[in-house]
Formats: sequence, structure tokens, C-alpha cells
Amino acid sequence: MKPVILAFPDMRPLAADLAPLLGAEQLDLAWRHFPDGESLVTLPPDLAGREVIFLATLRDPDRLALPLRFAAETARAFGAQSVGLIAPYLGYMRQDKRFHPGEALSAPLFSAFLGESFDWLATVDPHLHRNPDLSRLFAIPAAHAAAAPVIADWIGKNIPDAVLFGPDSESQQWVAEVARLAQRPYEVLQKIRRGDRAVEVSLPDSDTLRGGTPVILDDIASSGQTMVRTLQHLDALGANAAVCVVIHAVFAGSAYEDILAAGAARIVSTNTITHDSNEISVAPLLADVARKTGRIT
Repeated sequence: MKPVILAFPDMRPLAADLAPLLGAEQLDLAWRHFPDGESLVTLPPDLAGREVIFLATLRDPDRLALPLRFAAETARAFGAQSVGLIAPYLGYMRQDKRFHPGEALSAPLFSAFLGESFDWLATVDPHLHRNPDLSRLFAIPAAHAAAAPVIADWIGKNIPDAVLFGPDSESQQWVAEVARLAQRPYEVLQKIRRGDRAVEVSLPDSDTLRGGTPVILDDIASSGQTMVRTLQHLDALGANAAVCVVIHAVFAGSAYEDILAAGAARIVSTNTITHDSNEISVAPLLADVARKTGRIT
């Protein structure tokens, strides 16, 4: 029998792209919300003996975690042969150490929570810091795809004169890889974070900067302040209007509007989180890593 993909509502467009790549059948999952804040997940009951793959982006994990767990356990109750999770954006990976006394270590705790319900997990470019890979956090098979190839391909087709910028030292490796694949120059900036919405960045003053279209790359745009500050500095240096490219389009609050107001020529994102800015599909990448990690037959 074919594997089954069950997507939470906002992921159905991505599921439609993934299903043929995995040779899977896409079925509907219903998610009903009650006035008291509780919710009810309903699955198709005919899952006995099938490989079940849930597709849910964890951009808002507090809201989704329990329904996701209920869904996984219900699939097992219906006789699923295996239950995997494709989480294009994987939340709670940042807090992997106690920065202040008394703080919870949410990264390993959330990983253990997911590992209790799923047999394997696949994601895209998780926001890891001190853990070099997901295997340090998960007891189940867990792997990620790198979005660099599809981003480089998009840049090559759409911005042939791109000059790439990474916002901080953490972005060095993947920005350098995008630049290598796209065969374009790049700079990595220095970022000083003074609070959740207070960020300072330093930029070089170079002829290379002014000679092409600046492309600011970041793995996550949450508050948007890093991109806002970078855009402001680029403008002060007389650079051309920049294109902002992000992997995970979190865009909390007015972040998207703030970036545009700061002078971005356009904002482009992958479809790990459904947003109007989605232009780069990660479906082929996710299909490949899911097939290997979940041993999908």
C-alpha cells in the first residue's frame, strides 16, 4: 500500500507537492476548534498497516503540539505501521542551554516530547546552535535538508548580479554555501543583539556592495529587526534596493510590513511556513530526506 500523507490545514499545498514525490496518497485531516480553547483532530480510520506521514510546520508549537500528539496516537490506534513527522519548520530548537538561572532547556524537552509519538522526523535547516546535528537531541531517527541548493537556484535565475549578505556569524556556513552554488560574492556581517527587538549590525563599505543587487539572507525572520537594520545601513551606503530571502518566514507581528517599510525591494521565502512571500519550494528536499530517514517504501 502507498504511504499516507496527512497534512495540517496550512500545509496542504506543500503536501500536494510532496505526495507524488514520495509515491504517497494525500488524505484529509480535520482539525476542529471549540470555544473553550480545546480542539479535536479527526483522521481517516482506514490506516491499518500503512506508513503514515504527518506534515505540520511548527511555527506556533504551543498551539499545535497537543493536536499533533493526539493525531499521532490516533493513527497508531487505527493500526498504522509507522508514524513519521515532516516538520518543515521545527520550533523550540534555540534554547539548548540555560542562559539565566531557572530556565527550561526547551530544545531537548521538546525533542523528547516529539520522540514519544513519532518514529522519525524530517525538517529543513533547524535553528541549531551548540548541537551540530539533530541526532544529539532526538532518540528517534531525525535529519534535516539544507535549503541552500534551492535558494541558490532561485537567485541564479532571478538575480544574476546578486551580492549576498549574511546577517551574523551564525549564518556564515549556509550563506557561504548559497554563494558557492550561485557563484556570487558574499559578506557576513556582525550582529549585536541588545534585546528581543533591538539589533545592531555592521556593514562593509565596498565597491562590490554597490556593484550589484544586495540579497540579504537569513534562516529565520521573526521580529524582522535584523533585516530592518541591515536595510537601513545599506541605504546609508548608497547600495541598490535589497532583496530579502529567508528560509523560515515566521514574521511575528508586523515584521513583514516593517521590512518592506525599511526599503526592501521584495521579500522571498521558502514554503516551510505558508506565507504570501513563498516563492521557493522545499518539496524535493523534504521528499529526499524523508525517504531516507523514514525508510519509506
